[in-house]
Amino acid sequence: MGQITVMTGPERQRRWRDEERLQILAEAFAPGACVADVSRRRDVSTSLIYTWRRNLRREQAEEAALPMADVTFAQAVLAEEQKVDDCDRCAVITVELGEGRLVRISARAPAPLVIATLKALR
Repeated sequence: MGQITVMTGPERQRRWRDEERLQILAEAFAPGACVADVSRRRDVSTSLIYTWRRNLRREQAEEAALPMADVTFAQAVLAEEQKVDDCDRCAVITVELGEGRLVRISARAPAPLVIATLKALR
């Protein structure tokens, strides 16, 4: 006959502050990051991280009165020193912001990301 273990006591339901959620989202979706690694390190399920991102995108779309497809969650990084590497060769759109700052968009960038980026630069 099999064995059954019955767990008793209060359910574990954590309450996350907005600042913690945003910090976890920034870590999870930073360039080169792995959502599963952040999930394990922060002891939060990967599905919850994706739910938080979806809810954040929905809130941003409602605030900006944009359709959901036009809102993209991304972290922008401005580099002080410009390096010439493989990414420079794949950039098909380069926007000079002045003071040596550039925004480069590759040919492989999805259309909604390009649209959101260019709208943000207006």
